[in-house]
Amino acid sequence: MVIQPFEEYWREYDEWYDKHRVLYYSELMAVELASHSVPRPWLEIGVGTGRFAAPLRIDVGVDPSEAMLKAALSRGLHVVKAYAERLPFLDSSFDGVFIIYTICFLDDPVQALREVSRVLADHGKLVLGFISADSDWAEIAHFKLTSY
Repeated sequence: MVIQPFEEYWREYDEWYDKHRVLYYSELMAVELASHSVPRPWLEIGVGTGRFAAPLRIDVGVDPSEAMLKAALSRGLHVVKAYAERLPFLDSSFDGVFIIYTICFLDDPVQALREVSRVLADHGKLVLGFISADSDWAEIAHFKLTSY
C-alpha cells in the first residue's frame, strides 16, 4: 500500500473535506444510509483521519499510516495500525466492515477482501465505497500520489 504520501500529506487530505463540504456530506450521508441495516460492532479498513468513522461512530479503525491514525485518535476513535491484507483480529470479530474510498490504494484488494470475509461474522455485512476514476477526488489523489 502507498503510505508515504499519506504520512506527508495527511493534513491536506483532511482539509480536503473542509474545502469540499457539500461533496463530503453527500458521501457521508450515502455511507450512513448504507449502514442502517449493518449490525455492530463495526470495523473501518483505511480509517485515515477518521472523517467517516467519527460521525458514523465506527467501533474500530485500521490504517497503516501513523500520521493518519494520530488524527483519527484525536477524533476519539479506537484505532489500530494494520494493513487491510493482514488484519490483527480474530475470525468473525465484526458484524459490519466498512471500506470507504480505500480499496483503490491497496496493494492486494483480493487479499483484503479475503481478510474481510475472515473477520466478518456469518450474518455480517460489508459496506464498500470507492472513488470513481473520473472524479475530482481521483484526480487530486492521483496528483498527490504521483508527485511524491
